[in-house]
This record gives sequence, C-alpha cells and structure tokens, in this order.
Amino acid sequence: MPRARASLLCLLSVVFACAVAPAWIGEPGEIPVSQPAKPYVPFREFTLKNGLRVILSEDHAAPTYSICVTYNVGSRDERPGRTGFAHLFEHMMFQGSANVGKGEHFILILNNGGSANGTTNADRTNYFETLPANQLELGIFLEADRMRALNVTEANFTNQRHAVQEERRLNYDNRPYGRTFETIIETAYDNFAYKHSTIGSMKDLNAAGIEDASAFFKTYYAPNNAVLSLVGDFQSDTALTLVKKYFESIPSQTSPPAPDMTEPEQSGERRKTMEDAFAQAPRLDLVYKTAPGNTPDWYALLALGHIMGGDLSSRLYQKLVKELEMVVRVSAGPDERRGRSLFSVSLVVRPDRNLHEVERLVYEEIERLKNQPVSDWELDKVRMKLRLQQAQNLYSTRARANALGHYAVYYNEPELINTVLDKIAQVNKADLQRVARTYLKADSRTVVTTLPKSKAASAAPADG
Repeated sequence: MPRARASLLCLLSVVFACAVAPAWIGEPGEIPVSQPAKPYVPFREFTLKNGLRVILSEDHAAPTYSICVTYNVGSRDERPGRTGFAHLFEHMMFQGSANVGKGEHFILILNNGGSANGTTNADRTNYFETLPANQLELGIFLEADRMRALNVTEANFTNQRHAVQEERRLNYDNRPYGRTFETIIETAYDNFAYKHSTIGSMKDLNAAGIEDASAFFKTYYAPNNAVLSLVGDFQSDTALTLVKKYFESIPSQTSPPAPDMTEPEQSGERRKTMEDAFAQAPRLDLVYKTAPGNTPDWYALLALGHIMGGDLSSRLYQKLVKELEMVVRVSAGPDERRGRSLFSVSLVVRPDRNLHEVERLVYEEIERLKNQPVSDWELDKVRMKLRLQQAQNLYSTRARANALGHYAVYYNEPELINTVLDKIAQVNKADLQRVARTYLKADSRTVVTTLPKSKAASAAPADG
C-alpha cells in the first residue's frame, strides 16, 4: 500500500480516537493536544465473605447499568465423554431457579426494558444483563437466585440438551466451513482441554445425565469460582449493599481442580483435508501454536496478525486479493486463550486458483517478516487501529462489565482494561521478527484444507 494512503488511514484513526476519547473519564493531568486521550475505566474491587469477587465501576453518563457474572469454567474443564457440557449448562441457567419460574428470567428483563444473554468459550462462561438504573436490584437478585438455587430438573435438562443439539446442527453441521474449526483444534492440539470444541459432540450430549448436571453446578457455579462486575449509573455503596444482601449468604464450595494445560511441543507439520458439502470455495487454514494471552509474545503476535491480514491495507490482502486475485477473503492473528493460543492465517481461495501456490505465497510473506523489519508506518497503523478498537469495544457498559470479568477470571488482572494499550504500545519491530521466527515455523504448523465436496476427490493433497 502506498505510504500516503497509510498515513491518511493513521490520521483518520487518530481523529476518530480523539473524537471518542472525551466520553471516557481521563487520567489526572493535562493531555497534550497532539496526544489522543487513552480510554480509562475507573473501578473498585471487593471480596465477599464467601469468596465472590465484586468489581464496581460507576458511570453516570446514561441512566442504565450492566451486570456480568463470569464463572471460572469453560470447555477446557470438561472430561472425555462429556464434551459440550459447559455450554449445555449455560442454557440450563435460564431455565428457572428457586424464586424465578421457567423462562421468567428473560421476561422480567424484557418487561423492564433490558436485555440479557450468556456465552461460553474454552476458558470461561459469563452471563450479563443491561437494565435501566432504577432496576438495579432486579439484575442483582436474578443473578444471585440462579447461583444459589438453579432449578436442575430432568425435564429442563432434556429440553436444553435438544436445544444445544439443534444449535450444533445449525452452526456447525449444516453451514459452510462449520466443521473447519473443530478439525483445526482436533489436529493442532494434543491436550484434551483445547482439543475439543465448546459445542461438544452429539454422542457426548446424548450421554450426559441429570447427575452430571447437578455435580457440575455444585462444583463450578459457586461464589468463590466467580467474578461479579457491575458498570453504570449507580452509587457504589448502594450497589455493594445489594450485592451483599443477595449473594453473601450463598455458601462457597471446594475450589475445583485447575485443568492441566500442558501442551507438548510439536515436532512436525500436520495436515488434514476435509470435505464440506456446503462450501462453495476452498478454504486454507495455516495454524501455529503460540503463547498464552496477555504475554509480551501474544501482543507481538496480535500486531503481526494485523500487518499480515488484519484489514484492506494488510500485506496478504493487498497481494492475494487485490493484486493477484487468488483469494476472496483473508484474515490472520492469534486467538486468546489462558493456555497456548493459536495463530491462524485463514484464506478463502477462488475455485479456479491453485491452493499450493496460495500456500507458497503465504509462506513467502512469513519468511519476509522473519528477515526484514516491517516499516514504521505499518506498525504505527496497527497501534492506531488497536487503540481505536479498544475505545469502540469499551463504549457500552455491557462491554466494560464483560471486559472486567474477562480480565479478572483469565489473568487475575482487571486493571488490564486500562493498561492493555500500554502493552501493545511496547511492541517494536524487533519483537515482530522475533515472534515470527519463534512460532511461525514449518515443523510446528498445522494445515487444514476445506474443499467443496464435489471437488474433494480430485483436488485434495495427500494428508501428512
């Protein structure tokens, strides 16, 4: 990309970041005109007698608030034969509790002008609501009631197991590239914790029983295994009083065992080719096991991914999409895990192009990154883009509540919500070369090729 276009993009990013910055509470001291304000989220921390960690962040900009309860449990805590259980239990948490009827949780939230949901990934499960400020007690009560006494019944369990199985059919089994991610992690990882997907297998979902659900709830859905984050229009003293009223009498449980996240070093390239009846074009995924999240190497890989395939001005997009017209979509970068993360280069290739040539050109670019420092403008552009994304991502009270819970459970460091940009700013050009040389090596990569089923037999290379 010409230097002039890159400079213009950086300038626009700075202007936008400056425009959104006044919405945040800035750090003390005068900010120079040339330096955009850094997003800053003030918060206070408390720990209840039962071990529940509470994070409160007042923001009186709008008469709303968000509550998020993040549990230290995800699919990495599952055992063989019970995959998909953490996600299945997320569904169970909306099926009623001691003082809330089946389906009533959503009804109460919606009738009061709010919204609610929950998500599960490999490393945590969270539940969140956004409500008007005058309904502060409602959100706190609802989360406490289901932590204290979830309605775990055979009927609810069977119903939600069927719901999860239908979700699997919709999002994995019957959509283009739906099975690609599962194939990637099954091939790349050796440790069971990350080797299976959050959605789980149909066989394991069918094998799960009500006894498993009761044991899972008692083990993981305890106050000493959770973080409650509250962001929005409230007085902290009032909010803390309500949190203590509803949560502090919930008994703690024996802390669950920490999963073994040991991942052996890979000693050779792994290849897998799969057929996809729903795909219209081949897809190529080049994957490398890398560093855990929130490490200096992970932040360097984050920046490297943006330079390789983060946007329209990235190297692979300009080369493979614009110039050579071989690829219709490209992305690159690390996922974020508490254990070893995956750095992926993913490309959807035009059906009439040679997959081996596309793969060769990607490796050529990786070698260039190892041997030649990136340009100053490329790294500056990435810093500005990530700065802009951080401001945009933390605009809502819900996003801030979720982020505080995320950083607290993942890294025991909620302050990352304010310091993550500093870590990104510390990445330099030498770091980019170092992580490319350290992690993006031929003998430690996994290559997954997804082919439209009708073309698989003639086009697929042999598996290694």
